[in-house]
Amino acid sequence: MNAADTLTAAETERLTRRGLRLAWFTVAYNVVEGAVAVTVGLLAGLVSMVGFGVDSGIESASAVLVGLRLAARLRHGHADEAKERRALRAVALTFFVLAGYVTVEGIRSLVSGETPDTSTVALVLLATSVVVMPLLARAKRRVGEQLGGDPLILADAAETRICVLLSVSTLVGLGLYSLVGWTWLDPVAGFVIAVFAVMEGREAWEGELEDGCGH
Repeated sequence: MNAADTLTAAETERLTRRGLRLAWFTVAYNVVEGAVAVTVGLLAGLVSMVGFGVDSGIESASAVLVGLRLAARLRHGHADEAKERRALRAVALTFFVLAGYVTVEGIRSLVSGETPDTSTVALVLLATSVVVMPLLARAKRRVGEQLGGDPLILADAAETRICVLLSVSTLVGLGLYSLVGWTWLDPVAGFVIAVFAVMEGREAWEGELEDGCGH
């Protein structure tokens, strides 16, 4: 028996509202995170931080989609699947744009031999994300499982888990640069972001984001 079949209408509504709150928290957090990351990245010449900030914007867009769908579910009990499909494909295109941007900037940085500045703010921001995002992803996944494996909420959890991976890869790249001074580490961290962006974009286009990080 599906776990959702054993839930009362009140329990289903309570869990859906919890998922909605988590989605809106994701939007708020990523907007602030993205603004700080892009600003720091541009000022310090850190390609990976700019890419990380743009990715935060993409995560926000995905969370907005989830939030709107959950809100519609609470109001009407269903969502417009055609509109959702179009929105997911629009998000997919932004992932591909992000991957292209980070790749081009990373190559340019490697060819020109630019030396990025170290940034304490960037390291603190990334460390905070490494702490906050896993907790947020776990909370989303728990709600999705309690709703009987709700694909929408589990997709949102998968998006957040990939944000964790991006945070870790960027933090490692910048952390090692600050320690050993290898200028190629920041572009390489950017390339890692590009790979994840392409993966997310492909899965978003195919409507399979819930499977993006495995189970």
